[in-house]
Amino acid sequence: MFRAVLNRLVTAIATLFGVAIIVFLLLRVVPGDPIAMMISPGASAADIAALRAQYGLDADLGTQFVVWLHALVTGDFGTSISLRREVTALLAERLPATLELAGAALAVAILLGGGVAVVGTLARRTALEAVIDAANGALLAVPEFVWALALVLVLGVFWPILPLSGRVDPSADIPFATPFYLLESVLTLRWRVSADVAAHMVMPVLALALPLAAAIARLLKAALTEAMLQDYILLARLKGMSATRLVLGEALRNAVGPTLALTGVQFTFMIGGTVVIERIFAYPGIGQLAIEAVINRDLPLIQGLVLLFGALFIAVNLVIDVLVAACNPRLHHG
Repeated sequence: MFRAVLNRLVTAIATLFGVAIIVFLLLRVVPGDPIAMMISPGASAADIAALRAQYGLDADLGTQFVVWLHALVTGDFGTSISLRREVTALLAERLPATLELAGAALAVAILLGGGVAVVGTLARRTALEAVIDAANGALLAVPEFVWALALVLVLGVFWPILPLSGRVDPSADIPFATPFYLLESVLTLRWRVSADVAAHMVMPVLALALPLAAAIARLLKAALTEAMLQDYILLARLKGMSATRLVLGEALRNAVGPTLALTGVQFTFMIGGTVVIERIFAYPGIGQLAIEAVINRDLPLIQGLVLLFGALFIAVNLVIDVLVAACNPRLHHG
């Protein structure tokens, strides 16, 4: 297991290096000049040249890449052109919001999808199973941004019970020591603050969680149905074990592995989906920051964000691989 993890880490470093090369070259060949977007109309040629030199854009591509790569090794992602702040500080400030949002959405999706799969398996060959399968199909067919718009209309406009934007009530003076608002407020037992933060997360979390919950429910239900046909399940049924105990105590253990693998893949897609969801709900995470960086053609910030997304995807896949191997002892010797 240790050797496999080490090999994956080496592969991850090579993958990130490839991502760095691709994003660096692509951002240099697309039309538009980031310096032209931040200078005043009356700026002189000398001012423009000085600004380009300040951000290292006056050198050739090879020199720019070497300088940028050397800075990355030292932990320096450069300075944002549009926000005039260190990219590392911006990412550290915005990433916790996205991690809390994605983590909450994943937890909701697992609970909803797992519960629906178990109920659907217990209700096999009944009208309830047909209803569950139809609902899963409908949830899978609706993308995240459509759920977000529907939730805004229902819970924010027609029945305004939840806040529409932001991460916390802007009118309340709530001090936070860390950027992990929900986690910090829970650990410090500030339940009113926790309730306010959670209320701002409900709609974006549901928009992200519902499609993932449907995918989990469909695959887990199929895996449970297959497991219920195995000989050891039939033997346990002959011994008088209840259907609920068969599903939860016996079949679920063998059905978790493939479901975990799919959940990991879908979770990486969901992290990418936070870009649109955060924009809709004005949620101050890295997704919202990514859109602002693209609009302003902020090269250092875009490069830092792409590498961060790549690192997140690789880390999630690595964790899922380890969990799948842990849930299936046969893979320890593979």
